[in-house]
Amino acid sequence: MSESRVERRATLGEGMRILGRALRDEPVILGISIAGSALYGLMTVVAAEVIGRVTDRVIIPAFADGDTAAGTMGLAALAIMVTAILKATGIVIRRFFAGLGQYRLNARYRRRVTRQYLRLPLSWHHRHPAGRLLSNANADVEATFWPIAPLPFALGVIVMLIIALVSMTLVDPLLALVGFLVFPAILVINFIYQRKLSPLATRAQALRADLSAVAHESFDGAAVVKAMGREADETERFRRVALELREANVGVGRIRGAFDPVLEALPNLGILTVLLIGSSRIAGGDLEPGQLVQVAYLFTVTAFPIRAIGFVLGELPRAVVGWRRVAAVLDATGAQEYGHRALQGTAAAADLDVRDVSFTYASDAGRGAFEVAENPARTVSRRTAARPLPAAGGDAVPTGDHHRAVTGRPVTDGRVSVLDNVHLDVPPGRTVAVVGPTGSGKSTLVSLLVRLVDPDDGQVLLDGADLRELRRGEISESVALVFQQPFVFEDTIRDNITLGRDVPDDDVWAALELAQGDQFVRELDGGLDAPVGERGSTLSGGQRQRLALARALVRKPRLLVLDDATSAVDPEVERRILAGLRAAGLPSTVLVVAYRRATIALADEVAYIEGGRVAARGSHDELMVAAAGYERLITAYERDAAERAAMDGDGDQGEVS
Repeated sequence: MSESRVERRATLGEGMRILGRALRDEPVILGISIAGSALYGLMTVVAAEVIGRVTDRVIIPAFADGDTAAGTMGLAALAIMVTAILKATGIVIRRFFAGLGQYRLNARYRRRVTRQYLRLPLSWHHRHPAGRLLSNANADVEATFWPIAPLPFALGVIVMLIIALVSMTLVDPLLALVGFLVFPAILVINFIYQRKLSPLATRAQALRADLSAVAHESFDGAAVVKAMGREADETERFRRVALELREANVGVGRIRGAFDPVLEALPNLGILTVLLIGSSRIAGGDLEPGQLVQVAYLFTVTAFPIRAIGFVLGELPRAVVGWRRVAAVLDATGAQEYGHRALQGTAAAADLDVRDVSFTYASDAGRGAFEVAENPARTVSRRTAARPLPAAGGDAVPTGDHHRAVTGRPVTDGRVSVLDNVHLDVPPGRTVAVVGPTGSGKSTLVSLLVRLVDPDDGQVLLDGADLRELRRGEISESVALVFQQPFVFEDTIRDNITLGRDVPDDDVWAALELAQGDQFVRELDGGLDAPVGERGSTLSGGQRQRLALARALVRKPRLLVLDDATSAVDPEVERRILAGLRAAGLPSTVLVVAYRRATIALADEVAYIEGGRVAARGSHDELMVAAAGYERLITAYERDAAERAAMDGDGDQGEVS
């Protein structure tokens, strides 16, 4: 058996399982729809019988006698009206409940996908482009349940076909033979049609996801694209994928244009054949005119329902592709589980203890089962299969030889070691500065403290409780994190700070004042009600950072984590912010990732991280003497300035001489 035939059988089997899943998920609604479709099919056959009898007993006698009784006409009209009303009722029931079932399935699985996104750790999201994830939750879910709308029709008309063929056989076996030939011919042509159409439709489905990914990436990086003058390149990148999608859709249109006329013409040819054979049999006295009308009518009304079966079968490959992409998300592992432990109700500063923590990133970009399920024909973005995986706060984790060169830590079994047996305890109320070179794991450590990711080994303890044992929402109530690159929503200043919490305006202003942001907010038109653009486009980088800091402070966190959160403000503003935090006497333990000497000097203690380990701890002055790497990092700018000054001085002397 050829591989293509095996694949088609596997696709058919998987498609049938998808339909079965849908019927199990919505048994009542889809069952009502199937019942409505069966009522439509039954009434279609009954209508043919009624029309045949009306022809023989009312219409032909009326032409022969030149007159007919009013009662007879009334009964004929009543019979036709009753069958028509029941038939229409079946159509309404079938369409309404089929659509309702499809919409409910789409909504249910969209919620499942998005809830899975929320459960999966940040490291999983790093490995999958946002545009593709949007496609999974939207286009792929729709494709999965696209056959559900015609499914009740297809199942219901099976009843109609069986009754219709039996009825035609009872009326005239010879005319029924035409039906036995025409109906299978329609199904065979439909199968050929869908067999040629399915690969093109499947490719078009994959290309829609690719186009979404390209568009999302381009829009997300609009500032970079414009700043670097890459509009033409991005347009060309989008154009290439759009052209491929267009070609796939044009191919679908060509197939439909070739087969649709044949599928439309075949039933009509069957009707003509029935009329020709039936006319000769009427002339020979072997058939009544009403019986011929009945058979011809059945041919007329059963042609499209037969195609409905083909619609369902033809959409199965597309549904299978969509389901594989959706299932890859639903089956993804690594979802964070929560315990049932609560922290002791206290307003005191938190006790933080990081014990022997190790963490690694996957060295590839996650091109595993997820991407195989999507079966992309080619890579549409600039990413390579081994692109660096950023940590939450911006640490880029290099891979392969480059990783070894930058960090000195090896790549083993396809994983990149970032933190290795880190121990760091921060007593309540203390301020500790975390300092280290790029790629040393600072931002990854920060992500562990708020449980954006979980350590591979070791524990992160808050007040003696492992973060993994705490109940959902407990960490966010006690810990606040401010990133170096804060996200600002397209909303008002107030809502960006409160994030929907019921916070008095006085507390909002107090947080803004502590973050040195109250002055610029008061100058905005509307104050706290002033809207900000998408991603805070109407604010400067420093203003966005101060807004994010106020967002954290208004929660009165017991542990405040700042990941280089004041890097975009000038040193004087940063000094006022840090001095204000110390003077405010917040009931917070503070851990700050810092580079500036002024920021570090305000900390009670400094932890120097190098090579994924805490290489040294102590005061700033102590580390300047005891840790050579720390001293080099802190004085790097001063050395550069001295070297440039020396070079400029040598140059001036040379010119004088």
